[in-house]
Amino acid sequence: MITALNDITFEHPQWFWLFLIFPFLIAWQFYTYNKQNATVKLSSLSGFSGDQGWLSKLKPILMVFRLLAIALLITAMARPRTVDVSTQTNTTQGVDIVMAIDVSASMLARDLKPNRLEALKEVASDFVQARPTDRIGLVVYAGESFTKTPITSDKRIVLNALNDIEYNTLIESGTAIGMGLATSVNRLKDSEAKSKVIILLTDGVNNAGFIDPKIATELALEYDIKTYTIGLGSNGMALGPVSIDRQGNFNYGRVPVEIDETLLKEIANKTGGQYFRATDNDKLEKIYEEINKLETTEIEEFKFYNYDEKYRVLVLIAAFLLLLEVLIKNTLLRSFV
Repeated sequence: MITALNDITFEHPQWFWLFLIFPFLIAWQFYTYNKQNATVKLSSLSGFSGDQGWLSKLKPILMVFRLLAIALLITAMARPRTVDVSTQTNTTQGVDIVMAIDVSASMLARDLKPNRLEALKEVASDFVQARPTDRIGLVVYAGESFTKTPITSDKRIVLNALNDIEYNTLIESGTAIGMGLATSVNRLKDSEAKSKVIILLTDGVNNAGFIDPKIATELALEYDIKTYTIGLGSNGMALGPVSIDRQGNFNYGRVPVEIDETLLKEIANKTGGQYFRATDNDKLEKIYEEINKLETTEIEEFKFYNYDEKYRVLVLIAAFLLLLEVLIKNTLLRSFV
């Protein structure tokens, strides 16, 4: 099978510096070539007119053979070879993660760009792609909650589900933090992963649902599920939806940002997680990067290298050229050298 040039590597490329002497070798070959030809002074060359024999014209080939052989030997010393690398990955500790996302109308506020929900989707997508060996699921909640995607190792499914998340009027209005957390716990309680994590994000206070957030926290604690909580929204006032016009479009106005940070901190502290506050796009991105570092997955990667040495062929060709030079010099060109 023909090996592509870009697949060849050199173990000792420093030998290529020897090619710098090639101009001097060529000059020396031409110099000695003229010295090897004997000269005879005659008063007239009329008796020697006519074409030289074809054998005498082969003499410069000896120099070419010798230079090619030297070039091949230098390349052989650089030790050209190809390598076939096979990788075996062993995940020694997996993490199952559920992202619980608030999809209430307030998530359309524009204190993050273009709005809170779209900013979250972009950052969460990067987070999913950064966890190739973990299983991830999605829970969305407003006044009620439901599972958008069960925990799965197929990141394409999770990313598509994230991209499809949007505010709609089919979900009961409000912010049911307790139900969002409880639904997430339900997705993870039977998991056999060594680490189970919920990332719960909201931009409001618990004002809906029939499950108290403290009850949901106790459930997470019982099933050893760590919960990271994120409060999303700028401090003070933000441009958010305040009403809907006849065409079904939101009218925006300045509204206060109300986040129950006390509750979110309590959920995180009791379950062994952390609470974060994201007031802009950059902080939201850094929070997910921090969580990504905190929840590491131990991976063992074994690489196996199979080298195919190519220098032997070059040495054989070089030896053949030198032998050919000696044979031609002592047979066909014996009368001319």
